[in-house]
Amino acid sequence: VQLQASGGGLVQAGGSLRLSCAASGRTFSSYRVGWFRQPPGKEREFVGIVSSSGGATYVGSVKGRFTISRDNAKNTVYLQMNSLKPDDTAVYYCAATSSTYPQPRDPALYDYWGQGTQVTVSS
Repeated sequence: VQLQASGGGLVQAGGSLRLSCAASGRTFSSYRVGWFRQPPGKEREFVGIVSSSGGATYVGSVKGRFTISRDNAKNTVYLQMNSLKPDDTAVYYCAATSSTYPQPRDPALYDYWGQGTQVTVSS
């Protein structure tokens, strides 16, 4: 499975962005796909994950603002980000996992990674 994240950019606080994670590989639909972000000078952190059937869970700091969805027919996962804050500034990554942990927050549990896309939120 190969993943490619896109859709990042510069947005003002309160604005919205939608990131996409396009995948190749016939087995993509069987993987859960997570989103991570890495703020400047900090470690990569878990944002949320979507199951193969479309159910998603999120870390508390983005719950209610971010929505993860997937279109298996298009081999694509989306991260809709609303009410963006300057603290959301980071490089965002998508990653696919075969792990059975309910909410795998450890990047080491992920099998495939996209290249990252920069999101910058200005105040």
